Amino acid sequence: MLGAKGTDYHSQYGSATTGTYILYNDLWGEATATSGSQCSEIESLSGSTVTWETSWTWAGGPSNVKSYAQIQDGAPTDYVQLSDITSYTTEWSWSYSGDDIVADVSYDTFTCSDSTSGCTDFEVMVWLAAIGGAGPISSTGSTIATPSIGGYEWNLYSGPNGAMTVYSFVASSEITSFSGDIMDFYNYLIDNEGFPSTQYLKTISVGTFLQTKNFQ
Repeated sequence: MLGAKGTDYHSQYGSATTGTYILYNDLWGEATATSGSQCSEIESLSGSTVTWETSWTWAGGPSNVKSYAQIQDGAPTDYVQLSDITSYTTEWSWSYSGDDIVADVSYDTFTCSDSTSGCTDFEVMVWLAAIGGAGPISSTGSTIATPSIGGYEWNLYSGPNGAMTVYSFVASSEITSFSGDIMDFYNYLIDNEGFPSTQYLKTISVGTFLQTKNFQ
């Protein structure tokens, strides 16, 4: 388990819960590295604000994602239909240090066609930063739209990941302090890309997909 600040936690699928939040180390692609490790820990919880940290030293396999260090808001067993969600407001400030970093900083959300099954039909990501050449899944390699949402400019990409369709909103310039409503992105897709409002929101996570070097 992950836990108190100052302790080294680095198990592949370690997790820790504080309040309604769950921190996942999630080293799902560590086998693609030639060496390295990753540790994640919860720093503090104050009201609805959680502070956490991840550090890593991955080497090798520069084109392969090693992990997705993330905080998830809750662990629901029943999902809520998008048409019934008015808003999901969020604030996130982050920073990193290190050299030769290849990573993204993103919200990662999943939806399903029914309220209880484990299916995943769509993944909708909001990238606040694409660092060192990291890029989203795309069928064409180019944007399908360039919307303005929540006072920020975005490049929208879409492509398949197995049977799942992935939409990625990538900030046109790096956002280190974000304040917005996740439902604004879903409503854009519903209004402009034919996204079904009957989908159920499964999970919302914030974190970083890591490829090389150190991130914090």
